Amino acid sequence: MRRPVKNRKQPQPDEIYGSMKVAKLINYVMERGKKDTARKIVYKVMDELKKDGDPLVILEEALDKAAPSVEVRSRRVGGANYQVPREVRPERRMALGLRWIVEAAEGTKGKPMHESLLNEIRNAHKGEGSAVSKKETTHRMAEANKAFAHFAW
Repeated sequence: MRRPVKNRKQPQPDEIYGSMKVAKLINYVMERGKKDTARKIVYKVMDELKKDGDPLVILEEALDKAAPSVEVRSRRVGGANYQVPREVRPERRMALGLRWIVEAAEGTKGKPMHESLLNEIRNAHKGEGSAVSKKETTHRMAEANKAFAHFAW
């Protein structure tokens, strides 16, 4: 029997937008405990997104397009490892979407972080970019391994 999911500590909503997703984005951007620097980067991005419309709505839609709904997990059955497709819980879905957007922005060298993060959020909002392609790859793997879905636990 699986152990119950622990009550994880949630960050406080951010001061300007009052959004948990913005607060989590700040935490994902943060490096070496420099939260103030991460806040400046994220708020600069949000100010730039205001030109396109409501920045919270744009961030929500970008997250929806970058976050996977299914993933594959390894499962050992009788000496063989199978990639078993599983549905993703909402908390993990949001975490993966944010992580993939930030990782794609960090992978863009030669640009300041706020520019690359802005470009990645805009690309994800349009349905393109590295984070969205990673989601599509994950979905393709789950589709290819659908035959092993009966091994799900």
